[in-house]
Amino acid sequence: MSKQPTESKPLLSHTIAEWACALNYEHLSPAAIQAAKLFWFDSIGCALGGSQQDDAKILLKHYRAMGGGNGTATAFVSGFKTNPVDAAFLNGHMIRAMDYNDIYWKADPCHPSDLIAAPLALCESEGLSGQDLILATIIAYEIEMRLCEVGRPGVREYGWHHATLSAFAAPIAAGRVLNLTPAQMVSAIGISASRTFCPGAVTAGKLTNMKNTVDPWAGRMGAESALLARNGFSGPEHIIDGKEGLFAVFKHVQYKGEPATFDGEALVKDLPNSTKAHYRILDCGMKSFPIEALSHAPLTAMMKTVKEHNIKADNVKEIKVEVIARAADILGDPHKYRPDSKETADHSLPYCMAAGLVDGMVTPLQFREERVLDKALIPIMDKVKVVANEEFEALFPKFQPSRVTITTIDGKQRSTRVDVPKGDPRDPMTEEEIAVKFTALGGDIIGKDQCKKLQRFIMSIETAEKLGGLFELTTAR
Repeated sequence: MSKQPTESKPLLSHTIAEWACALNYEHLSPAAIQAAKLFWFDSIGCALGGSQQDDAKILLKHYRAMGGGNGTATAFVSGFKTNPVDAAFLNGHMIRAMDYNDIYWKADPCHPSDLIAAPLALCESEGLSGQDLILATIIAYEIEMRLCEVGRPGVREYGWHHATLSAFAAPIAAGRVLNLTPAQMVSAIGISASRTFCPGAVTAGKLTNMKNTVDPWAGRMGAESALLARNGFSGPEHIIDGKEGLFAVFKHVQYKGEPATFDGEALVKDLPNSTKAHYRILDCGMKSFPIEALSHAPLTAMMKTVKEHNIKADNVKEIKVEVIARAADILGDPHKYRPDSKETADHSLPYCMAAGLVDGMVTPLQFREERVLDKALIPIMDKVKVVANEEFEALFPKFQPSRVTITTIDGKQRSTRVDVPKGDPRDPMTEEEIAVKFTALGGDIIGKDQCKKLQRFIMSIETAEKLGGLFELTTAR
């Protein structure tokens, strides 16, 4: 009796492409639509502030020199006209530049809003609507967040950056805007992900401008890959779970004596497709401080302790910070005790705690060069002791437990523990709180009246037939 051939499972890129191509605005839940608008409100505020950072200015100068000025897509703030690929990159970088945008951290960390400038640039370029943008935004969040959940352990644990995973999500959101067929979408994923594997060096040790650039670069690749796929350019369909794809190349990694793996089924299980379904965007958090995500809980804990007991900086003998092991590793290594750039300072727990204690707050102002290089903060940074707490490790990622114990000169100890930082979906930022952050970031750049008009435009963006009005409002007068 001849053996029947066994039917092989479809490759994951096909399953994801078919879901994304079939999902329409009418399938989205009201809660997901509202969340998408709030994340756009937060992201554009971050972009207004980000436009003033040195790296954003260098990129704008570079792309102006490269040509443009009469394209179909617009860069925020400057109003520079260019092609949608460069606009996706410039705007995505502005959203990211201050490390103040959204955060999701279950296995790998990610900032899905790093990727949404690509669908925005394509929506503007193609003359599409606010509803098209919301649909693509929710798709970007869904796939990016799932990719960052399915690693066992996450790729960060063995030295890769999550922008590696972003390169798989970005072309799906961009491709949906362009109304790609499932076959074209599969190629877009293959084109993008073939080019964007990113080592963790960009967030390890001394940090550079690339820290805030690798994810927007993945967004840029998503836009370009979707455009290429629409024109018939092909990419490998097996880039996720086939021969020498993502899963296969990382399976060679040994982590604590076991091979690293991915849960491919979880990546596509229960992909939402109705108004009653749960969309991942509802699980993403925002940042109430412009600093690395794992610093938020300890900084929240310290600020609560200082406020409650009216503690002054010159009365502090020691600040003991208990956090999970990876936070201690990322935020408390020796280099972080002498930050010499904004990029290192906003990933330095000693700096953030010292600045928060002395200044009574941590805002973008605390990361201006003169403050980062202020020698007066050094003795206070040296009072910060960052300790990994094994008990806390077991509670992550469901919670981000941190305990801060301040010992004053008279020997008294006061301690506060925080498990959920402000901005987490369990303690979310309201539209009013985002508006305060938005105005703090954008008020000096476009004016407070324009900030209010932008809020109204973004929070009703589903009614916009075209998105030109958004770019008029984000352009500095």
